[in-house]
Amino acid sequence: MKKRNLKAVSMMMAVCMAAGGLAACGSSSSSSKTEETTAATEAAAAESTAETSAGSDASSSDSEWGVPTEEAERVLKAAAAAGQVGNWGNGNQYELLALLTKYGLPTDYVTEDFTMDAFDDDSITLASAMTYNEMGLVKNDYDGGYGYGDSVKTIDMNDEGVGMLEDNIITSKKFAEENPQTVQAFLYASLKGWADAVADPEGAAQIVYEAGSSVSQDHQKYMASEVAKLTATDMNGDTVDQVGTMDETAMQQTLDLAKKYIALDDATAQKKLQSLTLDDIRDTSFFDAAMKADGKSFKPEKTDVSIQLKWLPQSQFMGYYVAQAKGYYKEVGLNVNIISGGGDVAETTAVNNGTVDFGVTWVSNLAAADAGGMDLVEIAQIFQRSGLELVYKPENFQ
Repeated sequence: MKKRNLKAVSMMMAVCMAAGGLAACGSSSSSSKTEETTAATEAAAAESTAETSAGSDASSSDSEWGVPTEEAERVLKAAAAAGQVGNWGNGNQYELLALLTKYGLPTDYVTEDFTMDAFDDDSITLASAMTYNEMGLVKNDYDGGYGYGDSVKTIDMNDEGVGMLEDNIITSKKFAEENPQTVQAFLYASLKGWADAVADPEGAAQIVYEAGSSVSQDHQKYMASEVAKLTATDMNGDTVDQVGTMDETAMQQTLDLAKKYIALDDATAQKKLQSLTLDDIRDTSFFDAAMKADGKSFKPEKTDVSIQLKWLPQSQFMGYYVAQAKGYYKEVGLNVNIISGGGDVAETTAVNNGTVDFGVTWVSNLAAADAGGMDLVEIAQIFQRSGLELVYKPENFQ
């Protein structure tokens, strides 16, 4: 067992909750447009891009993201047989369920708590972890870290063909229809901020830290570097041409998995979920218009707007803080209030009822919300690949 600082518990409660949504870690039950923007994205992704392919055949060596498929299968089967596969549940489990199903395994799992202590003491030998969050604590020895370094290995959901897209930008269809210039202006400035953050994640981390960070400065920097990879690299390991693009294949895969593994209590909502298409949950027109704009001719119908985050200030949301700090929102005529999440705040509900104008959610959350009667639409996809991995100690699977 690695020695660690006990202060990690309070920090993990913050970062873990943000990793997969506001209810991501609290369950106690088991189972269940410019050319400069494009150039900045490509430059940042060049350092981190690995030549992987979602759902590809096994390779002879580990990729940047995870172990080869045959190794993943061996470890997954052993951990499942021992009842030591972990996940938080409450919306984070769909990729895990798909992976277990892929290998013909039972879909039971052990519920992880706010820390990685169960992984540390081997109660859970194959644990869920976000690349930009829990993996930083597992690998690093800064305050709150477990210090395993590169001794651990991971199974990557994208490599396994079961990746689901996470952080995006949503608004209500009503707001978008009534305020098209506002939506375009907000996207233009936000994506400019995201491009800068991807190009300089360390600088972005500092901006977030100064905005009232919910985690340590060291962890903030780690998060920023990993979020930059998720933003600039797609599920195949290829560089994304433009931050925020809505990739048809990746979105369809996410929606298909959501339909298969999301179980809604209401039968009518469950039936509607099955009928949803991509055109029901996303609108590319605002993104396309923002990318063609020069940034100087927007005429926002509403100038004071807000965006609801999933959690407290951290590099998961760095693009918005960079856009605000560098004055990009003001340049397009907007005064933007970045609202932290936390507690019982649900970003989909806040956007749907008009409490806020924009929100950050996951594609699966969006689909479930619309199936349940909300009228939300995605206008940009920030994360281009799944950030979920399963981490393990090789010595436990000799």
